[in-house]
Amino acid sequence: MAPKCITLFIVNKAGGLIYTRHFSDPKHLGVNECLRLASTFHSMHAIAGRLTPAGPVTGIESVEADTFRLQCFQTPTGIKFIMLAEPMISNLDSLLRQIYSLYSDYVLKNPFYELDMPIQCELFDVKVQDLVAAK
Repeated sequence: MAPKCITLFIVNKAGGLIYTRHFSDPKHLGVNECLRLASTFHSMHAIAGRLTPAGPVTGIESVEADTFRLQCFQTPTGIKFIMLAEPMISNLDSLLRQIYSLYSDYVLKNPFYELDMPIQCELFDVKVQDLVAAK
């Protein structure tokens, strides 16, 4: 069985969870757990960025464990795309960049969307689902 993506989180620059999408049945991820995970990761990302001794400030890009992999892609504007996946999945950074492209096309160009507010765009949902399913 091929490794798969579990959950996508999109976190605004203030650390607020603005989008969650489950691609498989998450075992213990209710709404509160998703909010907690997103805000905790945002804080850890910020702390890691401040601890970077030299070079560009990037923060945490990936967390790998025996049972999961967490990959983060941060946009120049501070939006974080975080994917929780099975540990053996590859090219998550590329997938997150493609999701960012979908976000730019279907969310930011939506005249009814307000920045940093929860994303409620059905076409974005469909395109993300199709992209992850093709992975």
